[in-house]
Amino acid sequence: MRVITQQEIGGPEVLTIVDAPAPRPLPTEVLVRVEAIGLNPLEARLRAGEFPLIGKPPFVLGWDISGVVEQAQTWRFRPGDEVFGMPLFPRAAGAYAELVAAPALHLTRKPASLSHVEAAALPVVGLTAWQGLVDLGGVRAGDRVLVHGGGGGVGHVAIQIAKSLGAHVIATASGSKREFVEGLGADEVIDYRTVDFTEAVRDIDVVLDTLGGDTVERSLAVLRPGGHLVTAVAEEDSELAEKFEAAGMRFSGIAVDPDPVALQRLVELVEQGRLRVHVQETFPFERVADAHRLLDGGHLQGKLVLTV
Repeated sequence: MRVITQQEIGGPEVLTIVDAPAPRPLPTEVLVRVEAIGLNPLEARLRAGEFPLIGKPPFVLGWDISGVVEQAQTWRFRPGDEVFGMPLFPRAAGAYAELVAAPALHLTRKPASLSHVEAAALPVVGLTAWQGLVDLGGVRAGDRVLVHGGGGGVGHVAIQIAKSLGAHVIATASGSKREFVEGLGADEVIDYRTVDFTEAVRDIDVVLDTLGGDTVERSLAVLRPGGHLVTAVAEEDSELAEKFEAAGMRFSGIAVDPDPVALQRLVELVEQGRLRVHVQETFPFERVADAHRLLDGGHLQGKLVLTV
């Protein structure tokens, strides 16, 4: 099979396609013939050596996959089943490949309403948003929710999840993404390039941060007493956590993990027509370096996907 690997830390040009032995599924695992691979900004950071989550090169990046079961060492799936998921995170899953061995519990059946491209784009961002808003944030009907980065991968899914829960959703985004973000259901959109969100909103129950930087600390000013900030970026910042707690607020970091129950809830929202995942662009397997150049540039609208 072909895999995309790298022998050294560096820019997109270090990603190379090589032949490798096919993995063998262990008991309770399946072997998936991959049709599409979702790309995430985290992978660009790992490629560039910003932190050693999966060790030193050589390694194979990637977690988001959609494809067809080829072998099954479990009763949960049979060969021919279409599945998708985010196996093994934060351990290496080797998803930039034509074949991936994955625990059956880290996958779920792909709904007919989603193409493989759309399904591959959903797991990391969908599970991050679900775990941040539902499991940690406890968002309920009537809550005021602020989503930072509403046009991005996690943000555009988070808006839709929060709306499905009955929340009033405010999103920050660039002016060029306003129409897109409003189309997702956001009740208010703040153009962060022209408006200071700390002057535009108040009494927020839950803030979901996907940006990091000073956005996290500045969000303290918009929370209601006892409000909750959930960040997918600054989850290990103990000083920030102490500052929020001293002000009577809650601070939580979300480090996403595989969750078959939440993945199935996302499927249900898709099937109800209440959730759609937006793919900005697809790239063939051979153009992974071009895709990573876009990842490096940031400011994406939704997700990027490789097709195999």
